[in-house]
Amino acid sequence: MAITKVWIEEGCIVCNACEAETPDVFHVTDTSCNIIGSCRKDGIDSENRDEMSELNDDIQTELADSIIAAAAGCPVEVIKYDQV
Repeated sequence: MAITKVWIEEGCIVCNACEAETPDVFHVTDTSCNIIGSCRKDGIDSENRDEMSELNDDIQTELADSIIAAAAGCPVEVIKYDQV
């Protein structure tokens, strides 16, 4: 199992649950949550909603379970991902 992409939909309440679960992927800002550029193929820090950049190959498998746990723990269900 691998997570190829992860992004944040509108409505993030900056609760920090995702960053606490998977700090190598998520970074909570004052207004939303970003997918950290160093784990993305495009290297951009953003919600990844517009770019839809894939995660780096090693992140796709190594952190898949943590990303799924972060999404499951999101109280407003704005963390979305593609799984293969």
